[in-house]
Order: sequence, then C-alpha cells, then structure tokens
Amino acid sequence: MNMTSHDSTGVDLKFTSDHLIRAAGLSALIAGACYVLVGIFHPANIPSSVTSTRWEVVHVLACAMCFFGVLGLTGLYVRQAAKTGWLGLVGYLMLELWLVLIMGFSFVEAFVLPHLASTSPAFVQAWMGMFNGPAGRFDLGVLPTVWMLSAPLYMLGGLLFGIATFRAAVLPRWAGALLALSTLLAPVAALLPNASQPKMAIPMGLALAWLGYALWTERRTQPMSPASRESVTAI
Repeated sequence: MNMTSHDSTGVDLKFTSDHLIRAAGLSALIAGACYVLVGIFHPANIPSSVTSTRWEVVHVLACAMCFFGVLGLTGLYVRQAAKTGWLGLVGYLMLELWLVLIMGFSFVEAFVLPHLASTSPAFVQAWMGMFNGPAGRFDLGVLPTVWMLSAPLYMLGGLLFGIATFRAAVLPRWAGALLALSTLLAPVAALLPNASQPKMAIPMGLALAWLGYALWTERRTQPMSPASRESVTAI
C-alpha cells in the first residue's frame, strides 16, 4: 500500500504545500510589520505632506502591506479553514477586498499625488477631503463612496476573522482576539488629531505579524526520508 502523495513529476505534494503555508506565514509577518511602520510614521493627511519623502515611503510600505497581506491572509485562512467555518470565510473575503481597495488608494498616494501637487492642487485637496473634509471642488466621482465602503469591510472583516481565529484555536487565540479588538478601535481614530489617526493601525499590524510569525514557525510533521518512503511503500 502506497501511503505517500506525489504528482506525475514525483514531487511530494505535502512537502510543497507545507512550504507554501510557511511562505504565506512569512508574507503575513511582513504585511503586519509594514502596517505597524505605516501607523508609526504616516504623516498628517494634508496637501503639504504629499510632496515629502516621508509620504512617499510610507505609502510604498502601504502598497507592500497590501500585497503581502493578500498572500499572507490567504495562508492564515487556509491553515484553519476547516475549523473557522462560514465566519472565517466571510471575514477573510471582506479583509481581502479591503486590502485590494487600499492597495489602489495607496498606489495613487505613493506614485500619483506627489506629481499632481503642483499641476493639479484641486485634485489633491479633494483627495484629502475624502479623509478629513471638506470635499473640495474637484469631482472625484465614485472614489469617495468606495473609500467609505472600505471602513465597514475593515471593521467587520477583521472582527469576524479575529473571532473565528480565536474560536478555532489553530493559531494563537490571543492574536485573533487582538485582531478583532484592533478593528473595533477604528472609529476612535475619528476622535484623534489628524496626525495621530494612522496610529490606530498599529494594533492591527501587530496582530497580523503575530499570526504570520506563528504560521511561519509552526512545527509540522517532517517529510519522510527516501528510505522510510521505500519501507512504507513496501507495506
């Protein structure tokens, strides 16, 4: 009886899947670290910040956070999908959609706004108005509505995925609790000064990095040596 799993090329499929899961854990760790840095160093959302080097670096980090977050969150979900049920699935899908939306906004902020600061200041002013008001005279079309939709995706998605992670107990439960709690803190940002609002991202980043590190360093069953495989195959 052959108890090993191979594809047509002889590659151990379990060994490959374990490596993919570990890579996803590392991606989540990187995404969390990037989000923490974004929260710490993000300048105030005002037009004068757009031309600063700090603004560009922070939003490049935000793009990296979204890219690695999409990969890492997928690994976090797959690892515990059997135990998180529909709660984990809905939370995962909402957070993935949030990351995709934020990547688009961050790309514009990193690579487009700095070039428009002098040629189209009305656009920059209207863009900042999405976050802090007033709306400005430049018509951004559907973008303000899309931005408003990102908030419930972040809060509800993070809450559901965090609760599902806590209940599944596959990854560190308190990391899941921190993820859920961090998204509930988002409305508090509206009460803070402009420059302090991004710091509400730090707990979310820590939770994501914690979960990613746990997945990356998780001990798994070691793949069998060739000799062991031959003995098992001979059974």
